[in-house]
Amino acid sequence: MRFIADLHIHSPYSRATSNKSNIRSLAAWSQIKGVHLLGTGDFTHPLWFRELQEALEPAEPGFFQLKRSLSPDFSLPFSFTPSPESLPARFVLSAEISCIYKRHGKVRKVHNLIYVPDFASVERINKTLATIGNLATDGRPILGLDSRDLLEIVMGKASGGFLVPAHIWTPWFSMFGSRSGFDSVEECFGDLAAHVFSLETGLSSDPAMNRLVSALDQYTLISNSDCHSPGKLCREANVFDTSFDFFAMKAALQAPCDVSGHRHLAATIEFFPEEGKYHHDGHRNCGFCCDPYQSRELHGLCPVCGNPMTIGVLSRVLDLADRQSPVFPSGAPDVFSLIPLQEILAELLGVGAGTKTVMAKYLQLIQKFGSELTILTETPVTELLSADLPLLGEAISRVRQNQVQRKAGFDGEFGTIKVYKEGKGKLKSKK
Repeated sequence: MRFIADLHIHSPYSRATSNKSNIRSLAAWSQIKGVHLLGTGDFTHPLWFRELQEALEPAEPGFFQLKRSLSPDFSLPFSFTPSPESLPARFVLSAEISCIYKRHGKVRKVHNLIYVPDFASVERINKTLATIGNLATDGRPILGLDSRDLLEIVMGKASGGFLVPAHIWTPWFSMFGSRSGFDSVEECFGDLAAHVFSLETGLSSDPAMNRLVSALDQYTLISNSDCHSPGKLCREANVFDTSFDFFAMKAALQAPCDVSGHRHLAATIEFFPEEGKYHHDGHRNCGFCCDPYQSRELHGLCPVCGNPMTIGVLSRVLDLADRQSPVFPSGAPDVFSLIPLQEILAELLGVGAGTKTVMAKYLQLIQKFGSELTILTETPVTELLSADLPLLGEAISRVRQNQVQRKAGFDGEFGTIKVYKEGKGKLKSKK
């Protein structure tokens, strides 16, 4: 079965997360976006775990669905009815742990994702982690726990459970981060490194960047939204082509392509990496941004104030790279770099992406053509000409061909990706 999975999201119990990120709303937005499987996120938080137990029931092995007494919550500013062909959401039990600890004389701050197939495994893991720190303070708890030891807990408490290092290049909180990371998977996970088989690339990098580092050849690269509100679901995601259950999904991450050439992980859906908040080096307070080569000439110091810049993802990748161009393993997944549909509409209409004007047009298009991902990746451009938005078809065609304008993000500030050069491509929708 071909299915799309967004395996890294957050609940209302994580900091800076929308209170609309409840399980019924997430189920509704999964249909709008066109994603079939969502990570629950935050299962370590006691209140969220209780809500998951109350709202979900087993579906396929290791996957869960809304209980039959519940339905997706389509509480939207405009009327919307999901397509009868859209698949109901499935959920996989997931959490993100912020591990902050000292190793080799240096403070390390690494975020890790964990996945398990059943509630009993969650209970065992949570009971162990609760002896280390307070799980109720945040949906993504901060624990004084070595990443290697977290992996050992997951392996010991959850049969079939696994760990994926999160957004591995982010400067502040990741395995390879410039501020507190390591230089290799082995350095981070020690004697258990062989049990790590998949890495999350994060919004500020894409597979091509990661494939400049030969040490990562053995790892499956995945991409997820890390969303803090339902409307941001699936800005990055994974396309599987395998049996629809937890254990087949895990096997696909362990071996994304079999000996016959069939790709069990068929594709990843990506941000253009320049849109990520940490793609380039820079100093946000001074509004200064530069690429890695200029940064090296400046010795990593902001030319405005003289303080150290935040060294971004591209610089860090180039630090560890041993190739001039990416080398993809045989049978590597396809890569689709997309601009979220609301951002495309905002550019065409000349208004903000969060405005009612954009939301009204967005839901109108979803109602007419299907999910957002269907529109962005599958709907023929000729059909989009009937969308009462003349430039939409051309805009989506340009995105599919990577013909976009890029301004890189830096030091916590998102970059911008535009279809057209400044001042072009804007229009007013017909009344």
